[in-house]
Amino acid sequence: MYVSLNWLKEYVDIGTITPEELAEKITKSGIEVEGIEYVAEQSSNVVVGYVQECEKHPNADKLNLCQVDVGEEQLQIICGAPNIAKGQKVAVAKPGAVLPGNFKIKKAKLRGVESNGMICSLQELGIEEKFVPKEYAEGIFVFPEETEVGADALALLNLHDAILELGLTPNRSDALSMLGVAYEVGAILDVPVRLPKEEVNVSSEIAADYVSVKVDTELNPYYGAFVIKDIQIGPSPLWMRNYLIAAGIRPINNVVDITNYVLLEYGQPLHAFDYDQFGSNEIVVRRAKDGEQMVTLDGQERTLKSSHLVITNGTIPTAMAGVMGGANSEVSNQTKTVLLEAAYFDPAAVRTASKDHGLRSESSSRFEKGVDPNRVKKAGQRACQLLSQYANGTVLSGVVEFDQLDKSAATIEIDSTEVNNRLGTEIDNDEIGDILRKLEFEFKQNGNLFSITIPTRRQDITIFEDMVEEIARIFGYDNLPYTLPQGASQAGGLTERQQLKRDVKNYLQGAGLMETITYSLTSKERAELLISPEVKGKVDSPVQLAMPMSEEHSTLRLSILPELLASMSYNSARKQTNIGYYEVGTVFLSDETTISKQPEERLRVSGALTGDWITHPWQQEKKAVDFFVVKGIVEGLLEKLNLTATYKQAKMDGLHPGRTAQILIKDVAVGFIGQVHPSLQDSFDLKDTYVFDLDLEFIFTIHENEPSFAKIPRYPSISRDIALVVDEHVHAGDVKATILKAGGELIKEVQVFDVYQGEHLETGKKSLAFNILYLDPERTLKDEEVEKSYQAILDAVKKAHQAQLRA
Repeated sequence: MYVSLNWLKEYVDIGTITPEELAEKITKSGIEVEGIEYVAEQSSNVVVGYVQECEKHPNADKLNLCQVDVGEEQLQIICGAPNIAKGQKVAVAKPGAVLPGNFKIKKAKLRGVESNGMICSLQELGIEEKFVPKEYAEGIFVFPEETEVGADALALLNLHDAILELGLTPNRSDALSMLGVAYEVGAILDVPVRLPKEEVNVSSEIAADYVSVKVDTELNPYYGAFVIKDIQIGPSPLWMRNYLIAAGIRPINNVVDITNYVLLEYGQPLHAFDYDQFGSNEIVVRRAKDGEQMVTLDGQERTLKSSHLVITNGTIPTAMAGVMGGANSEVSNQTKTVLLEAAYFDPAAVRTASKDHGLRSESSSRFEKGVDPNRVKKAGQRACQLLSQYANGTVLSGVVEFDQLDKSAATIEIDSTEVNNRLGTEIDNDEIGDILRKLEFEFKQNGNLFSITIPTRRQDITIFEDMVEEIARIFGYDNLPYTLPQGASQAGGLTERQQLKRDVKNYLQGAGLMETITYSLTSKERAELLISPEVKGKVDSPVQLAMPMSEEHSTLRLSILPELLASMSYNSARKQTNIGYYEVGTVFLSDETTISKQPEERLRVSGALTGDWITHPWQQEKKAVDFFVVKGIVEGLLEKLNLTATYKQAKMDGLHPGRTAQILIKDVAVGFIGQVHPSLQDSFDLKDTYVFDLDLEFIFTIHENEPSFAKIPRYPSISRDIALVVDEHVHAGDVKATILKAGGELIKEVQVFDVYQGEHLETGKKSLAFNILYLDPERTLKDEEVEKSYQAILDAVKKAHQAQLRA
């Protein structure tokens, strides 16, 4: 919300307080002032001038030679504006004036003719181009005829104004109006608020003879229609245009400007229809029909749903209620009769329509938060007053309305003792009463008990705690005493899950990987890539956003890896060749085609590596990232969590068919390791890239809480090597599992140290060499025990894998 201080002074006397001081007071009372801006940079020596003569420059076709009366003197000024003409009153920067950008005006000669000053456009005076009325966008600004010659043009254009930008929280909808801000400032400064009067002279004609209102939905408890005849479309008064510009709204014409002005003044959106183009003398408010279409004021054709509320002429929609009007009844330069709408629309219905169509307007933002029910009709009457005064309209008698709106005020009872207990203060009853007076809240007092009537403008105050907050902020947060908490307390700390996440990150960073944080939203194509098999089995398709900001961020991810690869691609293109990334984040799972509940968020950790893992130029040593580097990182991480995994060769879309393994813990699939398929690598413009992906959600549920501990063995171990010839399709991991099972409890460790295929072996066979370590921590092993275990292993691998001892 942008608040013009000059406009604010119309309702409340702020005295000599500076914009900075007022901003600090407002911020300390609970509404943050995010910034202070001035309508334009400070200028000087700019006055209103009257163009007495305007002739073509003798030496230039596109320049005009003007004689301009500036009050105390007459100046000859050369002007190139296309709209300059005799009889206009314009802004003149006299010699010695300084315009925004430190542009100094001096006497000069243009094409041999003297020019003493400059006739200014609004842009040259510092007003942003987007706020300049269209008729003055390409030329100089023309003041109304009644403007005094020689007057300060900067003051008339409100260029000395300061604008406060309020950062409002959703509950403070009352401050979305100038009157709401005036009540706030009045309470802070303890000054009364001056309210505008809605008095208007009406004709003998009755509005009900021109229009009827029918509402057949509970979403519109109040609808009021006013009729104003004999409208003369033209510019709105200069002061109104200035205030609209200060609020960030571009002036259009007197009718549109008046509805915008009242919206900002009262916080109540209004809409003006061209009565002659409306199509009937009947207003019907109803739900839209599914598939029904209308063209809105922005020229877009909109397809409506039954959840949308529309204003119709009994047949077709003429406005999307609370969001935007229709193009078929727009006010134009030919408008003679205005049908003015003042209504209360259900906040949820307006929010739904605004969201479905991506239309966010000044009107919808106010209806969504709830408007003051007691200001709806008053705002319409205020607009009628201004239309009568500044558009020469004739206001017909009465308002045609449908009224089932609850306008009653809520009542809250507070006990001053409890208020002080909550705040830790000693505010006496008189001071509480004084605070309520400043807020302009009516109340009745009986001892310590206050019965407070909450004005309908303050819909954020509904319970006792809300009222305590009001008292505290007007009393002054700086005046609350400093106290220490009392009672039992507990030192803060991380939850087990938080600590585990931190342990995972610490390990991976220590292993040499860099943390990334990528978007949870991705494109539909990327969302289908590199999905872990156990995830793929739980979902049919990724979750799509109903209203994505872009196609690149339209889908909730099922894997972290695609966006990691995109980050690697970006950095690889910038000559970063050795990259190791990881990310701890969530993926989003749903088994529904049409989403009716929140997707399951599942925590995973993913990593991606490319380039060299070890580089020692001095020793001329290099080691590129490969499958076993990534496997070592994963094993180290699981060891940190006191877990052991097994690996099973796998085939996955997007991964190399011979360099991919599924990770299992306690026979449950928890992720995978693998090389990105060359075709996918090429699509990301990457060289050999290896990835891993783990289900942290499951791992955190089974990890060992207690750190493992083993005594240093007192007795010697015995080591045996065994080389087995097996079919080339037999996995070393399967053979290792058989050895561990058959060897019994004496086996401490089994490691593969060689795989061989080639000369001296049959075609289709391979040799697997294992080192077997035997150990009993309580005694010295005997050769007979080891030999018995060794023979059991040979028998077991022969039976399970048709393995033969290599000669």
